Amino acid sequence: MIRTLTRNFIVCAVLAGIGVTAAQAQERVYVIDQRGNVVTSGAGLCWRTGYWTPSAAASDPAGCQCDRDIVPASQCSGEAPTAVVPTPALAPAAVRPTSGKVTLAADALFDFNKAALRPEGKARLDEVVAQSSELQLEVIVAVGHTDRIGGDRYNQQLSEKRANSVKQYLIGKGIEANRVYTEGKGKTQPVTGDQCNNLGAENGRNKNLVACLQPDRRVDIEIIGTR
Repeated sequence: MIRTLTRNFIVCAVLAGIGVTAAQAQERVYVIDQRGNVVTSGAGLCWRTGYWTPSAAASDPAGCQCDRDIVPASQCSGEAPTAVVPTPALAPAAVRPTSGKVTLAADALFDFNKAALRPEGKARLDEVVAQSSELQLEVIVAVGHTDRIGGDRYNQQLSEKRANSVKQYLIGKGIEANRVYTEGKGKTQPVTGDQCNNLGAENGRNKNLVACLQPDRRVDIEIIGTR
């Protein structure tokens, strides 16, 4: 509670110092000054409003600037840079945020076409917990992906279930629930491109195609915090 109140006080002080009202801050997922510029801390970190989520970051005009690792790369290619107004450091020695991204093969976490974690998958997630324990954790973002076999709706639901399974396991290991965000991208962000196009019909019985599309079945986990 003390940490929450202190953080809210600091954010309010920053907003007051740059002439940003609470109503203005709520219009965007990042704090924007009266000239429409993104405001950053002394450590160069964009201030997030209470409306921030991974999905909202992707739709915000400043998403590529503030959370490039979360926003799809295709969305950030060739964008014009957004002006940033730095604010004075809130502490004598500013701490730079650190970010680490881990991509885990879904086949290592789950059985094919399933969302329940395998013992091997739990062991991999224990490594994520160990990494996060070395930081003053801000947020963990888990994004589930599937291959292209099957319908859009089914794959979307499967990717969401897998991301949520990851979240529930991390919570069970002591990570605060409000520190873990999940998203499901279904089959919309494959990494295999067209390299599997000549392997025949897209069905679960085509073992060659299933094996080729393995990289698409994944969970991207990003850990953000300060040391």
